[in-house]
Amino acid sequence: MYCTRESLIRIFGLICTAAVVWGMPSPAYAQPAPAIAMHGEPKYQLSFNNFDYADPNAKRGGKISFATVGTFDSLNPLIVKGVAALGIRKHVYESLMARSFDEPFSLYGLIAETIEVPDDRSWVSFTLRPEARFSDGQPITVDDVIFSLETLRDQGRPNHQFYYSKVIKIERSTSHKVKFIFGEDRDRELPLILGLMPILPKHAFVDKAFDITSFDKPIGSGAYVVDTVSPGRRITYKRNPDYWGYNLGVNKGRFNFDVISYDYYRDDTSAFEAFKSGLFDFRAEEDPTKWATAYEFKAVKDGSIVVEEFKTGVPSGLYGLVFNTRRKLFADARVRQAMTLLFDGKWINKNLYHDRFKRTRSYFGNSELSYKNQPASVEEREILARAQAIVAPEFLDNTYRLPQGDGSGRNRKNLRKAIGLFLQAGYELVAGKLIQKDSKRPFSFEILVVNRDQERLVLSYATALKRAGIDARIRQVDTSQFEQRKLKYDFDMLPFFWFASLSPGNEQSFYWGSDGRSREGTRNYMGAKDKSIDRLIEALIEARDRKKFVTIARAIDRVLMSKNYVIPLFYLPAQWVAHKKYLKHPTTTSLYGYRIDTWWSEENQPK
Repeated sequence: MYCTRESLIRIFGLICTAAVVWGMPSPAYAQPAPAIAMHGEPKYQLSFNNFDYADPNAKRGGKISFATVGTFDSLNPLIVKGVAALGIRKHVYESLMARSFDEPFSLYGLIAETIEVPDDRSWVSFTLRPEARFSDGQPITVDDVIFSLETLRDQGRPNHQFYYSKVIKIERSTSHKVKFIFGEDRDRELPLILGLMPILPKHAFVDKAFDITSFDKPIGSGAYVVDTVSPGRRITYKRNPDYWGYNLGVNKGRFNFDVISYDYYRDDTSAFEAFKSGLFDFRAEEDPTKWATAYEFKAVKDGSIVVEEFKTGVPSGLYGLVFNTRRKLFADARVRQAMTLLFDGKWINKNLYHDRFKRTRSYFGNSELSYKNQPASVEEREILARAQAIVAPEFLDNTYRLPQGDGSGRNRKNLRKAIGLFLQAGYELVAGKLIQKDSKRPFSFEILVVNRDQERLVLSYATALKRAGIDARIRQVDTSQFEQRKLKYDFDMLPFFWFASLSPGNEQSFYWGSDGRSREGTRNYMGAKDKSIDRLIEALIEARDRKKFVTIARAIDRVLMSKNYVIPLFYLPAQWVAHKKYLKHPTTTSLYGYRIDTWWSEENQPK
């Protein structure tokens, strides 16, 4: 077959594109590709029809309603000010690319048809789909993408400011193509981070400030638009019949409900009673006591409410009582270790949670990223040495065992060990009170909580602390105050959950990078400031293959656990949900568990 020079160039271009995405030897320069993986190759091929965990034949129509606890005073989830209503980022705003929940971290074209990166990932280029539209019919342009980055970098939440400030130059390659060039502090995850950037309509902010709380209905490019708002009480979304992206493979089988609503309740007890009465459709349960004892009401027995469990393949994350080490009281690791000894997890799990929880033992528990179940390898020890990380020997050889208590609630052995550590840290017992020797100040602090379940947990812990002469005061505040005090690190101790994925990256700096010690708004609630952790995070982000990535993640896990920044609490062994029987879901569950945007309703539809 005779080929012209032009046809050979086109063929070579297609080969190069496939090489970048599907693992063939890559050329010295980048080529546009429809997908990208953090490590290795994306799972889905070029023209896939739908994600495996979505059913392209799912029925469209009907509604789904949820409940949540608290209130809201804004429809802007992208700024620190205010408490935004649930669902806006998920339903209204889209990103350049869509994440697959079948893989650790892979993205596929959404607003952007293709992504282009060089081997060193020192820049990224996106080519926009000409058909992509905002909900008001305006096309999504390169100007909108640039406006989004610059606005979120300068006025957005701290995580956006942190990530997007690494872009030092922006180039408009064509009318539909934009290129972001990174500075020296770039990392290999940045192209994917930018792929997940929410895209804002520049024209909607010509005469309107971005960084203020507002109940103005946002304009986005997603499948839903805000329908009705009852400030602080309820928000409803309706599916946009003119949504531009229904036929994309990343969207097939998704966005099936015509209406989605969120109702706000004062507390979870009220929300649960409302669910029992049929006032909303879907409830994700996180209280093992309720799961064990409270789901025997009439609607469950007659089958109109279905209860289900979904297994996941992702890390359990870490839920713990966080020591704010910015407070002098918790600056000494021996104090934190002693207070961990006084937490009788076995007794609390049995008496408060019917033994339905599992105890958290790792920041990446229940996954290959966890340090548990294996001593540090030679490679891992070398990585820790290069980072100049100090790790307690028991975490290196995997002999550390989290203090469990004996289940009695009065563990004298652990109490004696804890008192010994307090004495080493400069305290003494005087008339049953733990006193700092030099200042003569009693050991007293406040635990901040936001709901009754947290209060019940920490009250049990406070009782154990009292036996050691410690005065732990419990303060329950409303959601808004809790969020504001978290953002400003205005607390001694509080419970918090850090989500963990199979591909941790830039968010690790946001969680425990040294910058968060003094910069408000991060999730470094413990106040970690350790250069070795920073170096390990940098190495994690720069890792080019999965094996090295896993090794570095385990090293980070060992360092964090060794620091005793938190008292590890518990995690759910599965996702527990209850829902109206007419709500259906695909037979295949994603690696990350159920995805509510793939469910559908069969209410008032032919069987």
